[in-house]
Amino acid sequence: MFIIGEAVVEEEIARARFACDLQQCHGACCTLPGGRGAPLDDSELAEIEQAYPVVRKYLSQKHLQAAEQHGLFEGVPGSYATTCIDDRDCMFVYYEQDVARCSLEKAYLNGETAWRKPLSCHLFPIRISSGSVERVRYEKISECAAGRKAGQKHNVPLYEYLKEPLVRKFGEQWYERFREECRQHDEALEHE
Repeated sequence: MFIIGEAVVEEEIARARFACDLQQCHGACCTLPGGRGAPLDDSELAEIEQAYPVVRKYLSQKHLQAAEQHGLFEGVPGSYATTCIDDRDCMFVYYEQDVARCSLEKAYLNGETAWRKPLSCHLFPIRISSGSVERVRYEKISECAAGRKAGQKHNVPLYEYLKEPLVRKFGEQWYERFREECRQHDEALEHE
């Protein structure tokens, strides 16, 4: 573990290599079984409500019906998540062939909205746990094996791959300190 600002960071993040490979995983992180969608910060509820009229055109009839019946998100303050369809798909998933994709991100990339997607999705496979201090941890799941393999093959550090969402969460100055710390940990491991 190392500390950057107010955050405790798992050392494994410095060593990990990662680059999503959607052709192999088919967007599995958006369709994990378990009955709960993407974790949301309370401040993101308004963003989702604002984006929904735009993104609904990308959603299937089944997802639109679920939105009408169950809403766009569920939970209580401090523990919200997107609504889950069939204990699997995030409410905002649409499919391109057999790859699960995010309608929120599609609208953002098409210039239709100013908000990209929930931060928990943007950061994945890094997760932030709140408490007296924030804990930055690497969540290794079997569905992301192809991403780990691609990251190794192309030597893409996880901390570089996720620069944009890490800056979004913590700011540019924090990220630069984080990246330097990761590089130092990574280099130290190479010399062991």
